[in-house]
Amino acid sequence: MKKSDDCLNKRKHQVRNSKYICPLKLICLKAIFSVLAFFFTISGSAQTLRKRTTLLMGSRFDISISARDSLTAEQCIDTVIAEISRIENLISDWKSDSQISEVNENAGIRPVKVDKEVFELTKRAVHLSKISHGAFDVSFAAMDRIWKFDGSMTEMPGPEQIKRSVEKIGYKHIILDSLNGTIYLERKGMKIGFGALGEGYAADQCRAMMIKKGIPAGIVNGSGDMSTWGKQPDGKNWSVGITNPFHKDKFFALVPLPVNSAIVTSGSYEKFVIFNGTRYSHIINPVTGYPATGLCSVTVIGPSAEMANGFSTTIMVLGQEAGLKLLKNFPEFSCILFTDTGKFISSDNLSKKTIKSWQASRPK
Repeated sequence: MKKSDDCLNKRKHQVRNSKYICPLKLICLKAIFSVLAFFFTISGSAQTLRKRTTLLMGSRFDISISARDSLTAEQCIDTVIAEISRIENLISDWKSDSQISEVNENAGIRPVKVDKEVFELTKRAVHLSKISHGAFDVSFAAMDRIWKFDGSMTEMPGPEQIKRSVEKIGYKHIILDSLNGTIYLERKGMKIGFGALGEGYAADQCRAMMIKKGIPAGIVNGSGDMSTWGKQPDGKNWSVGITNPFHKDKFFALVPLPVNSAIVTSGSYEKFVIFNGTRYSHIINPVTGYPATGLCSVTVIGPSAEMANGFSTTIMVLGQEAGLKLLKNFPEFSCILFTDTGKFISSDNLSKKTIKSWQASRPK
């Protein structure tokens, strides 16, 4: 996987080009951890909180584990890192020996048998592609990169160039054979990738692993794809600050996360271009080939970091009305949106009273 020097300073955000490229998903959220001391009390037993930051999947991972002693906590962090590396070796399309790379190399040639884990992850990604009508597309990896968001682009690409850039994209041409456990890409040049879902999936898997081991609490934060369980050592919920993209030096709200939950933000407030007065996001619509417009950031809260990431990116592409309509089908997820004009919007399952309480608890 590609690793850039600024990976430890910037969150990846998702153009769904299937690459774990750190600058491709800038997130508008910051984790706030209460780490005033290493020893606290949970349910009458001393707990130790340990944290470590490392580079995995081409992005920054912040891992926090609360356990009965320092040694256990550090060993659990080692286990989490090993699990993330294992998943990376399965699904990275930057590693030539990964199963996903083999699938891509055989596009238009033959089906490729993959592990059940890889098959099920792909199946969920294809399902999200279907229900979003292609606003999310796991085959986005094959898109031609004609848009530049590094300040070098002085004019928009032409309509024909944009149209050609998405010719090889198409989730409908992904054939999943559950009986034989194979994935087949019907068109040559097609590619699938998990730049959108991979880090969230890894974070969720590590959370499940730690819960199974009896570890009471922790956070696995994969470049902003954050999966949490339990509570902080002082008994309080883990809290995450959501940044207002139009006032980046301030938190919009401080969100106390429910036990065993996730939070992800997709945003374009740092990666965008403006042509003829229109603001174009770095997040590309895989159907049209044009950048998303209308929303500046989308924060999704729910039980799964994998799905929260998928929804946040999908809503960025669909826009406010269609995005909120889609999320209504998944009441366990809620969201907070900022439009390009600075307007704040939330899903119906977040009351004004709840949001005001979050805002009241934010750092001054």
